[in-house]
Amino acid sequence: MIISVINHTNSQISDEQLEVAIRAINRQIREDFEPYWSLGATLRLEGRSQASPGKQDLADMRGDAIIYMWNKTDVKDALGYHDQNNRGIPYGFIFTELSAKLGENWTVTLSHEALELIGDPEANLLVQGPHPKDPKRAVFHWYEMCDAVQEETYKIDNVDVSNFVLPLYFTGGDELGGRNDFLSRAYDGKTLKSFSINPGGYIGFFDPQTGKTDTFAMKNDVKAQQRLKYKSKTDTARIVRHQYLTSSRDEPADKIVARKR
Repeated sequence: MIISVINHTNSQISDEQLEVAIRAINRQIREDFEPYWSLGATLRLEGRSQASPGKQDLADMRGDAIIYMWNKTDVKDALGYHDQNNRGIPYGFIFTELSAKLGENWTVTLSHEALELIGDPEANLLVQGPHPKDPKRAVFHWYEMCDAVQEETYKIDNVDVSNFVLPLYFTGGDELGGRNDFLSRAYDGKTLKSFSINPGGYIGFFDPQTGKTDTFAMKNDVKAQQRLKYKSKTDTARIVRHQYLTSSRDEPADKIVARKR
């Protein structure tokens, strides 16, 4: 998959700076992410022909998906998100102003969204796992590669990129000696468990008992709660997809999507 990256930051980030970040993230995808997930892609900077990004026409896309670097706020308080348009083409936005508000380098957000777009390009995958507050009850977790560890970063060619979970993270039990995230950082002597979170992270899920989507972060984790507040206000991919599950059964699906978009 080729992911076109379009620079709409109006000189806030130069193409030269963006190329440096893209080169590092392409290395991350090729050398770190793909060996574990067997899923790969290449980010490629393209020119722009429009004054602002377009979700439906995607006029500047030259590959299979598109990510816009945008110094304005398309969706209120959104740090960045990925989705697909009405033609099924995956796209994403990176909002540089909001990355700065959270003290996060925009390169980390770009890495985060690129990895999650690769892992779930159609934004429609869920995995059954335990409820974070009631492990005996099953819910359906969002298939997100970075949310649970999104406070954690590392450097490639002096560029900050996002940590990500590994396939064993989405398994029903903790496998002896298994690794659930790339960095495997330990907190109080313990590494990340399946379907859990590290400091600064959060998870989202659909709860069939309530018929609603929900999110979870530790109450005393200020940074995670701040991130969760931003994402919960957005009309992002995960909110849109679950309208099929939470809306009235009598309402046609095409009207649900049209209303949310």
